[in-house]
Amino acid sequence: MKRGIVAIVAASLVSSVALVVWRFAPRSVTVTGGQFPEELVYVRSSDDVVNGGVMFKPASNVAKPVAIIWMHGWGVNFYSPTYVNVGRRLAERGFTTVAINTRMHDIGTIEKFGGKRVRGGGYWGVPSDEIKDVTAWVDFVEHQGFSKLVLVGHSAGWATIRAYQATVQDSHVVGLVVASGQARAGIDESRPELVAEARKMIDEGRPEDLLRLPNPSFPSFVSAATYLDISKAPPDLLDFFGERTSNPGVSRIRCPILAFFGTRESDVGTEADLGALKSSVDRLPTHPKVTTAMIGGADHMYTGEESQVAQVIATWIARIRPNTD
Repeated sequence: MKRGIVAIVAASLVSSVALVVWRFAPRSVTVTGGQFPEELVYVRSSDDVVNGGVMFKPASNVAKPVAIIWMHGWGVNFYSPTYVNVGRRLAERGFTTVAINTRMHDIGTIEKFGGKRVRGGGYWGVPSDEIKDVTAWVDFVEHQGFSKLVLVGHSAGWATIRAYQATVQDSHVVGLVVASGQARAGIDESRPELVAEARKMIDEGRPEDLLRLPNPSFPSFVSAATYLDISKAPPDLLDFFGERTSNPGVSRIRCPILAFFGTRESDVGTEADLGALKSSVDRLPTHPKVTTAMIGGADHMYTGEESQVAQVIATWIARIRPNTD
């Protein structure tokens, strides 16, 4: 009997250790091959910035009439391994998916040459100009024959996706996805002394010179032009879901919204944050339908859980667009 008890305790201990490892240990990125055609694609924005992306195409006999645009987060790009995996898994479920770059991709990039080099990326790009890039990508996908689109904004990419739809109110967009993006009300964290310094640098013709941010988590530097643009973020977009604002950006959204976090990214967002998001929206007199989900075992980049992300998105689209088959 004692041996039996010891065996049960040992098995329980092993299970507990395995659960802890599964939940907290870092995972290796594994890129699995795609089953369907993939194509490198490019767009040019209205201000002549060229961005690249990749289009994942499903088999024609299972293709859905809804296309998906997946926008990257801060400091990464369309070919980040887990983005590629998500795109391939969505194609397997019948959704043409385009993972895109904007002028804010990576930490630093060259937007264009033309007598003067213009830098972009997380340190040098002007975030409000990203809407021009999203517009170009939406036009591209529509020219592929799609009149119904779902826009996904991962992490910081959500800020651009929400700004685009709140501003443009594109009737072709049938759904928005908050993929580990800002769920709670943000505040204007810009410092008056840094705003003044940024303005001075721009007036002196030095918009790309870097400011050092005091004690940031990241980034530690950002250009004067980038900082000044961020400092001008409208309150209705900072508090997009109306946690503290009576007329938030979400009130201008007519299409359904899906919001999710991974269970291993509590420093970014949790199930409680999703609950606060939904309750904030539900208090508004008019608002879109909001669905929330947690991606079990997923970190911020969804490493190893890309199929689960694709399934959550595909299931949600089937619910909001029941005639997509």
